[in-house]
Amino acid sequence: MNDTRQRNAVVIRTLDEGLAYLSSLKLANPLAAERQLQDFLDALLLAPPDPGVLYQLLEQARAPLSFVEEEVARRYHNKPVPLTDDEESCFQQVVSVWRKLGKAYALCARLENPAAENPDYLTLVATILHRCLYYAGMVIVEHYRARRELPEGIWLDLHGYYATAEEWGVACTPVIDPLESSNLQATHCTAAYVALLLVDVAGPYSNSVRNQSLIRRWATMWAPLVSVHPLDDDLAVPPYIVEFMKDAPLHPGSPIEGPTSDVRRIDTTRLSLQINHVLTQLRMRITPSQLGLGEETSGHVVQLLEQLARPWSQAASPRRFRRFASEGTARLATGFEAMFFFVSGEAFLQPDSASAYSRSDFDALFTFRDRAEPGQALVIKPTVSFPHEEWSVINHSASGFRMARSVVGGKIQHAQLLAICPHDGEQFLIGYVAWLMEEAGGGLIAGIATLPGLPRGIGVRPLDGDGTPTVDRYVPGFLLPPLPAIQEESSLVVPSGFYQAGRNLQFFSGDFVQRARMNHILYRGSDFDRISYIPL
Repeated sequence: MNDTRQRNAVVIRTLDEGLAYLSSLKLANPLAAERQLQDFLDALLLAPPDPGVLYQLLEQARAPLSFVEEEVARRYHNKPVPLTDDEESCFQQVVSVWRKLGKAYALCARLENPAAENPDYLTLVATILHRCLYYAGMVIVEHYRARRELPEGIWLDLHGYYATAEEWGVACTPVIDPLESSNLQATHCTAAYVALLLVDVAGPYSNSVRNQSLIRRWATMWAPLVSVHPLDDDLAVPPYIVEFMKDAPLHPGSPIEGPTSDVRRIDTTRLSLQINHVLTQLRMRITPSQLGLGEETSGHVVQLLEQLARPWSQAASPRRFRRFASEGTARLATGFEAMFFFVSGEAFLQPDSASAYSRSDFDALFTFRDRAEPGQALVIKPTVSFPHEEWSVINHSASGFRMARSVVGGKIQHAQLLAICPHDGEQFLIGYVAWLMEEAGGGLIAGIATLPGLPRGIGVRPLDGDGTPTVDRYVPGFLLPPLPAIQEESSLVVPSGFYQAGRNLQFFSGDFVQRARMNHILYRGSDFDRISYIPL
């Protein structure tokens, strides 16, 4: 009760009161600072001070808000969905802050217009609209990072702010944004708007949070290279368009009936040239940090840029395999023990040379020793039962499935390994979550990429230099056969942390035992690595 009264008692009437409040923030405790900042924004929205004071306070609050909300957001980044109650609470708090900031900046538009010709006034209007675009965009970004379906109307908000900037003639008026540029390089409303369109077409639900951050950084850096144009009546409809009156991002163009005043096309010609130029520099051994692309490995940056080249140049991305609409139910299992059971038809057991009994096993031996037949080998076969989930298949291709699940079910993580029995088959395959989104109602939609070939369950353990096992017990994994027809080599799927380049390993399946040397990683998931190997 006292806490509620204290929080509601925050009143900010002057610039000095607001600055004093911001100076008292407990930034060393992000959760406490987040509550303080929520109270700060609530006070400004409940009883807004003079528009000029409000604008200055919001500008001063941007840096601490960005720091605190990023710290709070870490609590649900890279987490399986659905989120836990605490993670969900953090997500809702962060989104709430971005929405409140957008509303507060919109209130600054009450500034009186001293003279339309005043360049300082137009710069101020451009800055206010830029901030509205920025924080509407942060709502979108936060939903992507939490793998959550976007709220209704969010694209209409973004389109509306940009359309207002066009109407006022300030869409390309230079604006300083310290949060996005350490050297105070100017940006503008068009760049802020385009950056969000680029982030969306990059497929955020199919990228890790790490990749999403890189994509957003590059989109912001290169957005000034992209221009936005009205759709001229004498031009054919371009491949992709934006419609201000439609709650949708950049989408494929189609014949438009009626006026086209609310339709825009974007020109990414210079952006496409920039990507090609950067790729050429990277292949000439210039590091990503030298090009301002972040402290990343060249291989990772090249791979991601090649992935972005098509959507950011608005080129069609042809599918490798045709996709078919489907109806049916597929079975999914997660966890290496469970996947081994469904792929192999039996539980994973250590071979005799590596068997180790648990305390419960020894207790059973002692209790029921009178039932054992003398001279007969004693075998303990544990009773196992692994759960699986049923998902509805939306469509499928030779490389994977698009599926949906209701609210009920376990947690799923992007790039997680799983076993899947298709709706039209009996054999379990293994694949990973390539695309994942939680719907507003709590259901999940996922794209599952299957790994090539019929998997074979194996046990695998590492060896040291002279061929001696470094551990006695094996861990479950999978062997994928070579498929020369599609240029796929034989590979192993092992738990994360197992791989070490050049290290020897031993794997078995039934009576078959093989030694091999780990070569290189073919794909790294959230809980597994798919690796190539050299038989020894």
